Order: sequence, then structure tokens, then C-alpha cells
Amino acid sequence: MTAGRVLPEGRRFLLRRRRDVLRLAAWSLLESAHTFLGGYGVARALDDGFLAGRTGTGLLWLAVAAAGALLGGLAVRGVFTGLAGLVEPLRDGLVRRAVAHALTAAVADPARAERAAGSTAVSRLTHQTEIARDSFAGLVLTARSFVFTALGALVGMASLEPALTLVVLPPLLLGLAVFLATLAPMAAVQRAFLDADEALSAQVGAVGAGLRDVAACGGERHVAAEAGRLVDAEARLSRRLARWAAVRTLALGAAGRLPVVALLVATPWLLREGVTAGALLGALTYLVQALLPALDALMTALGAAGTRLLVVLERFTDPPADAPVPATRAPRSPVSATPAEDRPAPAGPGAGQPAAELRGVSFAYGPGARPVLDGLDLVVGPGEHLAVVGPSGIGKSTLTALLAGLVAPTGGTVTVPGAPALLPQQAYVFTGTVLDNLRYLHPGATPDEVRRAVDALGLGPLVRRLGGPDAVIDPGRLSQGERQRLALGRAYLSPAPLLLLDEATCHLDPDTEERAERALAARPGALVVVAHRISSAVRADRVLVLDGDRAQCAPHDELLARSALYRDLAGLWQPDAA
Repeated sequence: MTAGRVLPEGRRFLLRRRRDVLRLAAWSLLESAHTFLGGYGVARALDDGFLAGRTGTGLLWLAVAAAGALLGGLAVRGVFTGLAGLVEPLRDGLVRRAVAHALTAAVADPARAERAAGSTAVSRLTHQTEIARDSFAGLVLTARSFVFTALGALVGMASLEPALTLVVLPPLLLGLAVFLATLAPMAAVQRAFLDADEALSAQVGAVGAGLRDVAACGGERHVAAEAGRLVDAEARLSRRLARWAAVRTLALGAAGRLPVVALLVATPWLLREGVTAGALLGALTYLVQALLPALDALMTALGAAGTRLLVVLERFTDPPADAPVPATRAPRSPVSATPAEDRPAPAGPGAGQPAAELRGVSFAYGPGARPVLDGLDLVVGPGEHLAVVGPSGIGKSTLTALLAGLVAPTGGTVTVPGAPALLPQQAYVFTGTVLDNLRYLHPGATPDEVRRAVDALGLGPLVRRLGGPDAVIDPGRLSQGERQRLALGRAYLSPAPLLLLDEATCHLDPDTEERAERALAARPGALVVVAHRISSAVRADRVLVLDGDRAQCAPHDELLARSALYRDLAGLWQPDAA
């Protein structure tokens, strides 16, 4: 339940700030004295002054009521001073929690950190924190005002004539009870609305970061349908919120108007019971000038700020969710399903357990979508260097995602015995030292291992330009090529038995790309490269050509002789190799 976690933490927060709570209560008690004097002074001015023919006495009592108003102004000043002692620590604590949640998620899954920063994390750090701060301040102000105003008004009525409270209190409590009954369901809808809003924000962020892959894989309809579903859900929840707001408004009208109506209806009876005209006017003053405005403010705050505060605070009391296993290090176990391909690909060179094996693998973005891969068989041998080529959108990135364990096949089995490392086109570099970035996939790498990686990939000039291994990187100041080179160094140091490069060298010049691919192919383990230059395919042990209907896998020269598609691709790429 929403309040189940929030209320205990709220109690602990208030207990830690008892001094501020007591200071706020003391100033509020002074404000209740202002309420008491307002109605009581009017009643005495009428009964003991003007109706008794003593104008001076009446004016004196009105002066007492006016002095109460000045007293109330002084009390309000003190109230705001005490309020700051509660509101600002709350906001600071929420900011710390938001940062802690974001850092926990970023450490667990750095590849998603940039996307998350643009959606949920930033929403909590800014928008939701300010909602909580403003809602809490408004709620404390109005709740405190209602409690002490009601105390002053009810004590004033009882001091004038106890029967007045018997007339006013029942309809007041009835309207308040109806209103309170709407809070729980309204909070549930508000929570669902925030969930839908965060889900939509995360979806938009993810789609924005992967538009190229969506278009390449033909997943536009699937992505649009998912986004549309989230938009529809948020709109539906908005309408439910509006309906509950209407019920709340009716309850507010009942609580705010029924006591006045009851007092007017009961006036003949009260007069027969000896209640004076001054007491009736005083009771009406308490209702119209003090109690009902305070009630109106309370119910508005509880209905709007209260439900928002409860829901937002629940999100901050949630323990940081376990982030998904990082894509670059995701271990993969066999996944099974069905069909098979016309022509199995030959096994890769090398002895020992295969680095990856696909049997009858199919994959489609949605139940009715055309398969991106259909019945693919492939064995990547230990230590093999495999290049993957094909037209844009044919399924090359989907294949690396399957091998990395990011998606599950809709048919067939994918077996990758170790934990692969995937380098996407958009290389991720985090704020930290050069050394931390290079050793991200192998934190225990020795200085000699790091030096070998830097030398093998020719990263020395880049590392020196950045200020050395211990220099802190500002990712925003790096070019895409520099990011890719650091990510390649990270991959070289990785103990992963299978490296997957999904156009991870597209921002490098041909010479730098060749050096990187040769270095990565020479390290222990297999290398799968989504190629965008013919030179990458020529360097590979084998080339896998995806054409949408069937796949062919063979060395470069052999494919030139038997694959028309590969000959076409090689002809288009020839200028890039020059």
C-alpha cells in the first residue's frame, strides 16, 4: 500500500526534527488565539455592547477582535520561520536519495546511464523533488492552520453556547468523512498516473537513443504500438483523476456549506433555547471567516498536494531497483525454441568449445512481423574472427543482440558459454579516469596489461592528450572516434571469450580501424565484427552474409565467387578500402 512505507519514514523524519515541530506548534497556538478572539469579540460587542446600548463597550470588543487579527499576522511570520526548518531538510534528503538511486543504477548498468539521465533520474531529481517540497510545505501549512483554527473556533463556540457546537459539528464531520474516503483511491490513481508517465518518459528516451537501430530492424510499428499503448494508458488515468477530483469537489461543497445551512435552520430553536443574537453572529463569524476557509484550504491541499506528496514520497522510499545485468557483460545461457535453416553454416576454425552456436534461430519484432532472422545456423569457433555483412536493416545488429543476450530468439537456440562483451556504435564513456574507463570490464587488470592494450591499439597519443591514465575524462569533450577508441581498449582488456563489435569502429579512419581489428583478433577469444568496409571482411577468417532469405558463411574469396549479394556489397565498398 502507498502509505505503508511513507508514513513510518514520515514519523521518523518528524521525530528527528521535534524542535522545529514544537516551534511550529507554538506559533500555531498563537494563531488559534487570533481565531478565538475574532468570533468571541464580535459576539460580546453585539450582546454586551450595541444591543445593550453601550456603544463604547461594543467598540472596545471590536478592538479586541482587531487586536486578534494583528496577533494572527505575527503568528504567521513565526509559522513560516518554523516551516523552513521542516521543508528544506526534506528536500535535501530527497535530493540525496534521488542521486543515490541514479548512481546505483548507473554503476549497475553504465550503458543505460545517459538514457536514464534524460528521463526517470532527472524527473526525480528535479520535477518530483520540487513537487514533494511544495506539496509538503502547502500541506503542513494548511493542516496546521485547520487544526488550530478549528480548535480556536470550536472553543469559541463552546464558550459562547455549547449548543452551537452540537449544530455545526455533525455536518462538518460528515462532509470531511466523505472527502477523506476519496483520498485512498485518488492516491492509487495518482500513483498509476506517475508510473505511466515515467514509463512513457523511459520509452521515449530509449527510442530516441535507438532510432537508427529501430529503423534498421524494421521495428517502427512495434515501437509505435508500444508508445501508443503508454500514451493511451496515461490519458485514461488522467480521466480517472478528473472524475475523482469531481467527487472531491462535491465533498468539499458539502463540508463547507452544510454547517452554515444547519446553523440557519436551527436558529429558531437556538433562540428559543436562550441563545443570544450575539452568540449566533459569533458562531457565523467563526464559520464564515475562520473554520470554513481553513477547511476549504485543507481539503484542497489533501486532495491535490496530499495525494501527489504521498505518491511521490513512495517513489523515494522504494529501495533502488536491481538494475539489469549490463549488456556489455551479460552472461548467456542456452535459449531454446524451434525451426532450422536451409543451409547450415560451416563450423569455425579452431579446436575446443565453440565461442557461440546458433541453431535454427529466428527473430521477429512482434508476433505478426516478418522475421529479421529466419532459421539461422552458425557456429563461431574459439579464436575465430567473423565479419557480418548485409544491407541496412537486414538483421546484423539483431544478430549481435542475440549473441549478447539482449534479446531472446523467437525460434531456435542461442548458446554462448562465456560472458560476451558487446561494443555498440555509440561507445559509452563515463566520467572518471582514463584508467577506470579502460579497466571497466576488467577491474583487476595490471599496469602491464593496460600498457599492452594501449600499445596494441595505438592509444598512447590519445591517453597523453587526455592527461595520462589518472586524468579525469569529461565525456562531453570527446569526439565519437575518441570514445570508440577508449571503448576498444576496454574490450581488449576484457576477459570475455567473445567480443561483439556492432559497427564499433565506424568513426575511425581505415588505418586505425585495421589496427584495432587486428589487435582484437589477436587477443584470446573470438571476434564478431559487423563490417561497414570491405577491408574488415577481407581481414576476417570468415564472412557471414545476411540477405533476409538465407545466410551464407565462407572466407572472403569464396564468397566473391558464389554470392552475388556479396559481390555487389564488395563493389560498393571498394572506394572505402582505397
